[in-house]
Amino acid sequence: MASTKQNGLSKTAGKPIRCRAAVARKPGEALVIEEVIVAPPKAHEVRLKIICTSLCYSDITFWKMKEFPGCFPRILGHEAFGIVESVGEDVEELKEGDSVVPIFLPDCKECVDCKSEKSNLCSKFPFEISPLLHRDETSRFTTVEGETLHHFVYISSFSEYTVVDIANVTKIDPEIPPNRACLLSCGVSTGVGAAWKTANVEPGSTVVIFGLGAIGLAVAEGARLCGATRIIGVDMNSDKFEIGKQFGVTDFINSNSCEDKPISQVIIEMTNGGADYCFECVGLGTLVQEAFACCRKGWGKTVVLGVDKPGAQLNLNSFEVLTSKKTLTGALFGGLKPKSDVPILVKRYLDKELQLDKFVTHEVNFEDINKAFDLLIQGKSLRCVIWMDK
Repeated sequence: MASTKQNGLSKTAGKPIRCRAAVARKPGEALVIEEVIVAPPKAHEVRLKIICTSLCYSDITFWKMKEFPGCFPRILGHEAFGIVESVGEDVEELKEGDSVVPIFLPDCKECVDCKSEKSNLCSKFPFEISPLLHRDETSRFTTVEGETLHHFVYISSFSEYTVVDIANVTKIDPEIPPNRACLLSCGVSTGVGAAWKTANVEPGSTVVIFGLGAIGLAVAEGARLCGATRIIGVDMNSDKFEIGKQFGVTDFINSNSCEDKPISQVIIEMTNGGADYCFECVGLGTLVQEAFACCRKGWGKTVVLGVDKPGAQLNLNSFEVLTSKKTLTGALFGGLKPKSDVPILVKRYLDKELQLDKFVTHEVNFEDINKAFDLLIQGKSLRCVIWMDK
């Protein structure tokens, strides 16, 4: 990857940059390509030239959201690949020209959590759906008229340039193609990481995945890499089975075809007592309960990846929790530590172990970003890559 100096980008260091961004101005309305001003990075920040970005369903969720943490006008986007254009003061780990992926989950490398192998939840910068940057709670985006534009999960990749805190930037091998690297910013890493790091799926085990969207398929890919023998997909769309087979899914249950039986009972019968690992990738409390019900007593583990609506509650039998010895856990970003684990996933892709190519079903130019929204809403794409300049 050419350096910023070779591309002439270093001439802009320390100066505001005018560029294009796709701005969400009202909930659920089409994004508008506007000229915006991106301020120089402050201390502990870098400014990135975004090469390409992919669309995650979380972008759609917050694009539709009328109440806080939804807020407008806002620059959405958080799965991306970029090049460091310039760095602020006190930045030592990155330099102009570095290939990076911005990641919504902070990894400061300084707090007790980031230094521990037990957690990926930074205590210095707790994850929030904030419209501003971490350290001074201000924005780096304005319109040419001076109107403030809000950030999205510290990334805002639907802009040709963006400013990101170094806690949210991971340097990667520049050999990986941009339209594959961006997938590791969120969804694919979350699913693969949940199987690899959170569940620690064992060879020969049985896995059940509730929801075969991009994250569920990434869980299947992670389980396949871990050596799971049986990977059971559960979805309302039977077409997902053929797609799932590409990522290691061996069996399929259409949740609309279980007649009078709960899904959990069907799975218990299929697996002779329950699955070793269950993953909830939809974001429904009722499915979390079904997943917990059908993971095996004694050692079964249920991992929650789906994002339910705020205030949603679980209803678990306390006596069963006590006597079944099952585990129920969440896994933000799949339990991965961004700065140490994402480079491993990059290497596994370059070594032709991790399948990223099959996740990309569509690619569009930046001007057609609203088409990417339509494709995902209609269920026609897994990941649509949006090229800023191609």
